[in-house]
Amino acid sequence: MKNSSRREKIWWAVISVLVLLYALFPVASILATSFKSPSDLTNGSFLPSSGAATISNYEQILVGDAQELFLTSLRNSIGISLIATAIAVVLATLCAYAIARLDFPGKRLVLTTALAVSIFPVISIVTPLFNLWRNIGLYDTWLGLIIPYLSLTLPISIWTLAAFFRQIPWELEQAAQVDGATTWQAFRKAIVPLAAPGVFTTAIIAFFIAWNDFVYGISLTSTEAARPVPAALAFFTGASQFESPTGAISAAAIIVTIPIVLLVLLFQRQIVSGLTSGAVKG
Repeated sequence: MKNSSRREKIWWAVISVLVLLYALFPVASILATSFKSPSDLTNGSFLPSSGAATISNYEQILVGDAQELFLTSLRNSIGISLIATAIAVVLATLCAYAIARLDFPGKRLVLTTALAVSIFPVISIVTPLFNLWRNIGLYDTWLGLIIPYLSLTLPISIWTLAAFFRQIPWELEQAAQVDGATTWQAFRKAIVPLAAPGVFTTAIIAFFIAWNDFVYGISLTSTEAARPVPAALAFFTGASQFESPTGAISAAAIIVTIPIVLLVLLFQRQIVSGLTSGAVKG
């Protein structure tokens, strides 16, 4: 039994290492490419040539020719993602509380609709949304991206928060109401503080979704006024028409990935808890 258990542990360790290598190899490749010179990009080597590693790609997007394009899009991504996340979390908190605590006709339909929206292919609604936004003046604006981002962030937020609210004892809210609190006061002072870890987890997940969107960003913008980073990377150019911007794109990808990696490392337990609770309780 001990040998069997040890053998299983070894196999699981080997599988974990293989999965980790498979997942991290693209990131390592992009990181290596971001330090390559234009001549290294064509020789097919994984790492920069000996002594040829350069930070010119980072200089290009931070202080060079691509500075305005990259930094403006970075500002757009931060602002749009934060606003979309805040709105999604507030709306999802109220909706999830109602689903978890109240009995009303169509409660299951709300959850089913949220799930259907989350799996609906985004590309199928971009064209009609593009035409509608141009007609009503929301094309190439922050609001024109925030609204579609809610369709991406709200469903997962509702499912995750509904699971957390179900785990909070109903008696706590009843006790607050017995002590004289109104329904809103009991919700705000007794329930929301207990659900804070779930709200925080939901906010992180929603921010990831909004931050990584490309389809809406590339389809509903035409200038730097609202274009987010994922879409802006498609407009990077080399020093000439014969030079590929691969190095600059890789450097930009590394910079915009760093905040996401740090958030995942710092709050990985909360993220896993939110996802697993939603899967079990939803």
